[in-house]
Amino acid sequence: MSIEAKLAELGVTLPEAPAPAANYVPYVVAGDMVYVSGQISADESGLITGTLGDDMEVEAGQAAAKRCAIALLAQLKAACGGDLERLVRVVKLGAFVNSTADFTQQPQVVNGASDFLVAALGNAGRHARSAVSSPSLPLGVAVEIDAVFQIK
Repeated sequence: MSIEAKLAELGVTLPEAPAPAANYVPYVVAGDMVYVSGQISADESGLITGTLGDDMEVEAGQAAAKRCAIALLAQLKAACGGDLERLVRVVKLGAFVNSTADFTQQPQVVNGASDFLVAALGNAGRHARSAVSSPSLPLGVAVEIDAVFQIK
């Protein structure tokens, strides 16, 4: 099954790749690697904001992380000239969770992205990652995730 077909089966349509919010490029292709800049949590309604451990529960944070993963795949699709079948694997995610000083469930929040990538991509979606706390993120978003992908 193609990646696009699997996404459709999961009820996911990739948006257009979001434009950068500052002075950087959305991705860099270097050989067979694609480095995607941090994607912030947003959906069709706008930014997903909040602070885990304060005004946002883990489940809402997981949904925000999933939206970051969807945006990462949109950037990957753009980097691959529209052909997601060029993906070999997700190599690494770097995740930042807007959370209070005493919140310790960053890994569970980021599972929202990791679980989605494995569901959508199978073994190619398994990856190394980091999940760290941040006292604030750009525009007040709940989650920001960057990624490294290997392509053919």
